[in-house]
Amino acid sequence: MSVETDTPERARPEPIRAVPVRHPGRWVAVAVIGVLVAMFVHLLVTNKAFNWSFMVDEMFRPPIMAGVRGSIALLLTAMLIGIGLGVVIAIMRLSENPILRGVAWAYTWFFRAVPRLVLAILFGNLGILWARIEFGLPFDRQIGALFGVDDFEARLFGFSAVDILTGFVAGMLALGLSEAAYMAEIVRAGIQSVDEGQTEAAQALGMRRGQILRRIVLPQAMRVIVPPTGNETIAMLKDTSLVAFVPVSMELFFQLRAVGSRTFQVFPMLVAATIWYLLLTSVLLVGQYYLERHFSKGVGRSGRARTRLRAITAESGGTTGKAGGA
Repeated sequence: MSVETDTPERARPEPIRAVPVRHPGRWVAVAVIGVLVAMFVHLLVTNKAFNWSFMVDEMFRPPIMAGVRGSIALLLTAMLIGIGLGVVIAIMRLSENPILRGVAWAYTWFFRAVPRLVLAILFGNLGILWARIEFGLPFDRQIGALFGVDDFEARLFGFSAVDILTGFVAGMLALGLSEAAYMAEIVRAGIQSVDEGQTEAAQALGMRRGQILRRIVLPQAMRVIVPPTGNETIAMLKDTSLVAFVPVSMELFFQLRAVGSRTFQVFPMLVAATIWYLLLTSVLLVGQYYLERHFSKGVGRSGRARTRLRAITAESGGTTGKAGGA
């Protein structure tokens, strides 16, 4: 026997009246930005100090293009030195040998402390210390004098300091050695971001330390190393302008400044330098985007977020937390 009970029917709720949230501050910001943009465009178009026709006519002449090629060559060589030496110094920083750790720390301390402009001018004047740079037995004359042999020399070959320490070489060494200190911290942070279980598993398989670093650790650390390395490359492109004070004649900023000084059109040539660096930096940004996308394959959204966080930490020279194993 079933008992039927009457239940009152529920009243349907009134439809929700959704009122869109108003953002008056956004419209105020848009108006302010619009006015500022209009003022800037008006300045570019109406101010005769820019002298656009003269600027466009001069910024693509053969000396300027030679300066562009010189800046690109300086960028590539300095970054090759910085990345290669930075990897070595990072491995030294992580070594169990206290002497290697101390030398690596002293290197990064010195080159991160001295401004690159000071380094560039210092390396440009190294010829003051030596008339010739020679290779052979160290302290050969002192050793000869110790054994009573006068004019003893055990030098294989040498070069005139003026010939080998040209402006380009001095600027390349100053920028490359300085960059190695920053790259060492980036690589060190990238290596430390790889889970220690990866190394332990590789050791259990009988792999040597060099194989573990080359085949296991560095490929995974690249996800952290690549983004700040791209930023360092862009910063290096801009820092190539510092070697104009060495001086290096085959450099973009040097050539543009020379044109401005010769024609008394200094400001248009400074604007031309700004445009050139914007163009070159934009090309590097495109390359950095595709490189980051290549090394981020197989990483989800949360993984990419962790990678970006580690990259920011690496670029600041710190250490990062451990990532999960593959």
